[in-house]
Amino acid sequence: MSEFYDIGEAITDGAVPAGPIENRWTTRKFEAKLVNPANKRKKTVIIIGTGLAGGSAGATLGEQGYRVIQFCFQDSPRRAHSIAAQGGINAAKNYRNDGDSVHRLFYDTVKGGDYRSRESNVHRLAEISTQIIDQCVAQGVPFAREYGGLLDNRSFGGTQVSRTFYARGQTGQQLLLGAYQALLRQVELGTVELHARHEMLDLIMADGVARGVVVRDLISGEIKSYTADAVVLASGGYSNVYFLSTNAMGSNVTASWRAHKHGAYFANPCFTQIHPTCIPVSGNHQSKLTLMSESLRNDGRVWVPVRAGDQRTAGDIPEAERDYYLERIYPAFGNLVPRDIASRAAKNVCDEGRGVGPGGLGVYLDFADAIERLGLEAVKAKYGNLFTMYERITGENPYEMPMRIYPAVHYTMGGLWVDYDLRSNIPGLFVIGEANFSDHGANRLGASALMQGLADGYFVLSTAIGDYLARGPVGEVDEEAISKAENRVRTMVDTLLSIKGDRTVDSFHRELGHIMWEHCGMERTEEGLRKALGLIPALRAEFWQRVNVPGSGDDLNQSLERAGRVADFLELAELMVIDALHRTESAGGHFRAESQTEDGEARRDDERFSYVAAWEWGGDNAPPTLHREALEFDYVHPTTRSYK
Repeated sequence: MSEFYDIGEAITDGAVPAGPIENRWTTRKFEAKLVNPANKRKKTVIIIGTGLAGGSAGATLGEQGYRVIQFCFQDSPRRAHSIAAQGGINAAKNYRNDGDSVHRLFYDTVKGGDYRSRESNVHRLAEISTQIIDQCVAQGVPFAREYGGLLDNRSFGGTQVSRTFYARGQTGQQLLLGAYQALLRQVELGTVELHARHEMLDLIMADGVARGVVVRDLISGEIKSYTADAVVLASGGYSNVYFLSTNAMGSNVTASWRAHKHGAYFANPCFTQIHPTCIPVSGNHQSKLTLMSESLRNDGRVWVPVRAGDQRTAGDIPEAERDYYLERIYPAFGNLVPRDIASRAAKNVCDEGRGVGPGGLGVYLDFADAIERLGLEAVKAKYGNLFTMYERITGENPYEMPMRIYPAVHYTMGGLWVDYDLRSNIPGLFVIGEANFSDHGANRLGASALMQGLADGYFVLSTAIGDYLARGPVGEVDEEAISKAENRVRTMVDTLLSIKGDRTVDSFHRELGHIMWEHCGMERTEEGLRKALGLIPALRAEFWQRVNVPGSGDDLNQSLERAGRVADFLELAELMVIDALHRTESAGGHFRAESQTEDGEARRDDERFSYVAAWEWGGDNAPPTLHREALEFDYVHPTTRSYK
């Protein structure tokens, strides 16, 4: 495989404290250098993104007295993609007294990630989870409560305890509003300078240190530069490389990718999550997919007809001719197996010709038993807004007929490499939330994304960035470094506008997405990945010859915005395929057909692939360099994952 990449030196995470894992975060907080309150007012931090990670980080650093300059490309921080999270947020509170604990959450997360995450990071996440709930309750987040007034919990995939806190099907929205109000308080107090409708297009580097960003005002088109003592990327994930995903259409990789091209390692880029409960694709007119919350698998039962090609409606198929395949194959977890297991199982039954709906790409999620057991009103109280959303999109009443669902690209576990302190390998550049790779391994358990974003933003970053800023002054940024960064941005904008080709930006994006889904999606083969490595460079070359970006760069131009993002996706996609090709094991939802057990389950290769793959940019038309960070498991020893 080395024909596509070079091998570099191994790397380590030098920020992890020694000692028992349960003491490491406490040790790190104590050993970290502090910035006294008077000096905090002299320190400036730039934050890119205002979702759960970015919003909570801005609110926290502003509250502590730092000067924060924050950017988002949306018209308001409230429109960050975090608002779309539906099902809940995990925390090891053990309110149900059902055997949960910090250690069990730690164990479930490492196992759920198929033993491809760092133990130290995951244990810290489990510890902080309990603080997050207290923080959000204090902010007024309206979590669901039981009759006696205690916060309610429900189960999610990959666990056998109830640890997921929720606000009906609007958990992400309510948590984001909590972070947003805390952020806006700091804006009012003057500690946070907030710029909406601005997109980061480059990183300003001075003497090898990240010192600022170049942004474009998306309304006026003005190119502007901002400098600071440190830069924080909280810019989310890159699932839209597949064109059709559950992400908001504006979600992109540009901030991370531009940092990568300055030397920031990109870790495990091929680790993308396939979510099992998405409304199936209905035609080529679609520009995105809609996720139905995983919480629905608490009470919904997943099934398909026993017989291939059965075209009867769901109501006409008797119980004896239904295959509740998750309950049959995985009796211990049933419908609550992890996302990668449920997604692959759905694909398998559809490949057998037993799928339902248009094209046979769907399975049923049936609530008939729950309605009979709990009553219609109880089901409405738990899931009413989700059912309403489904009916508006499909025209079908899920109270009367089963929902139809199918796997779709959702979250990205890969991202910029960071150490235990959330620092990238570029000094001064911190990466938080979904934009980094750190906590989920090869598969994220449901309700853990919100947990990581808020843990990073509210609790971890302030310690890590304080330690960095306390270690000395950084000085002024040379004007030449700023000018070079601005010129790079202007050159790219001018180039995109000057091509005047005959194809739209979206046509290239859709074609790229098709290549990625077919060859680097749920199932991957060496043959398919090699084919993709021929198709993607050819498509990228065609993009720079034939793309048509109408209008100018001097005002609002959404085609220009999308063109820059698709240009970055075309480069990222090639790295994702190289990463997938080099990893000849099946891990999480990344099923290599060449690496499976006799009964068709995923087969890991711990001896050869128990590491983080951190990729270094090689330059235009040059291969990337692979740096390996070995993963060590002292507390949760890798075993064959079994949910049977």
